[in-house]
Amino acid sequence: MTTTPADPAAITAATKDLMPDVLARHAKLVGIRSIAFPGFPAEPVHDMAQAVIDMLKDAGASTARLQEIPGGYPAVVAEIEGPEGSPRVLLYAHYDVQPAADDQGWTSDPWTATTKDDGRIYGRGAADDKSGLAMHYATIAQLAANPPCHIQVLVEGEEETISHLEEFVEKNPDRFRFDVAVIADVGPQAVNRPAITTAMRGDVSCTITVSTLSAPVHSGLFGGAAPDAMTAMIRILAGLHDENGDTVIPGVTGEAWPGAEMDEAIYRQGSAILDGVDYLGTGSLSDRVWSKPSVTVIGMDVPSVAEGGNVLIPSVKARLSLRIAPGVDPEGQLTALMDHLRAQTPWNCKVEVERVKAGSNFKADVSAPAIGDAEAALAEIYGKEVERIGSGGSIPLVASLLKCSPQASVVLWGAQDTEHARIHASDESVDPAELERMIASQVLLLHRLGEAAAG
Repeated sequence: MTTTPADPAAITAATKDLMPDVLARHAKLVGIRSIAFPGFPAEPVHDMAQAVIDMLKDAGASTARLQEIPGGYPAVVAEIEGPEGSPRVLLYAHYDVQPAADDQGWTSDPWTATTKDDGRIYGRGAADDKSGLAMHYATIAQLAANPPCHIQVLVEGEEETISHLEEFVEKNPDRFRFDVAVIADVGPQAVNRPAITTAMRGDVSCTITVSTLSAPVHSGLFGGAAPDAMTAMIRILAGLHDENGDTVIPGVTGEAWPGAEMDEAIYRQGSAILDGVDYLGTGSLSDRVWSKPSVTVIGMDVPSVAEGGNVLIPSVKARLSLRIAPGVDPEGQLTALMDHLRAQTPWNCKVEVERVKAGSNFKADVSAPAIGDAEAALAEIYGKEVERIGSGGSIPLVASLLKCSPQASVVLWGAQDTEHARIHASDESVDPAELERMIASQVLLLHRLGEAAAG
């Protein structure tokens, strides 16, 4: 098998010509309220799945179709056969999005793709992950007629909620054999600053219920001797961090980050930290957000301020999320968290701890040829040095895919910049020029993968 080396300049020009079509399709996708969370309408999620099928078929993936996922929303899959002996490349993205509540503070309609004065396109899912869908559409549109490698497409329908795809993948390993997975669901620190994500923290979570009384009682008549559950819960939760704000749970570990440094100005902009508020923890920012553990109280069942009465609260429930370091065992870290919580019993309060989930982390083999090919593609398109960065978030499906193809490489990249994309928050957005560069980089990568196999 022989192949003509790809021309980065030609790919860049072809991508530019395609962008009006790409952005029109991207805008249509943003307009579909594909929220897969329980309690939201199912019809828009199914409409979105069909829109993805139509888009992939228009790009040249004639086999695009629904894949039913037991217990959840369907995925969209497709296959394009490449030259004999060429690698099999899996392109992954997801079509579901986070909710966009009115009280989040949007400055434009979240369900209308809106280009503002800064040139960015605003809307729920504009970055996460309808930008990834746009990348895959444009990649296939340029390659389907003469693919340099085998292309397998997997688009998930419930990545933002409790996914059922992971179990399906692990039960059907023969359907997910590949050499390289290209996951378009992350991004660089800032636009025009090329990066590849080489590690992701995992996410394990549990609930803790603290009880001290059999019923609520008058805080004046009984307070001072009878303990209330809220105060006991506060003491337990306060012990999860030390005076510096580092997570301190026996058996929960982290490490120093080996790659590029997190840019503090970008972090402060993206994190929305108020002026004068200190950072948590010690070590570099890269350590703290990419390779060290971080525990957060993400929900608590207590009376609201408006409903609060002069009573001692008998029982309180909280949910904890622990982001775990890349490369550590998720189940072991969850067990360490739960054991620690069970051991905390101020005033001999009753403590119950229940498992919620153990989401896997990821650590790339940066010596793999595909990682080098990806970095080279970025460098050629951007004309700049490429950073190796981490992600504080997680994509648990990556671990499931690697169980099916343990020798495969995983390339994590995308157009979701840390500085301004605001994924999951109000005024989520994507930079169209960054999207264009990432499309060209992805097309070039697939060419390079095919060339490498051809020798």
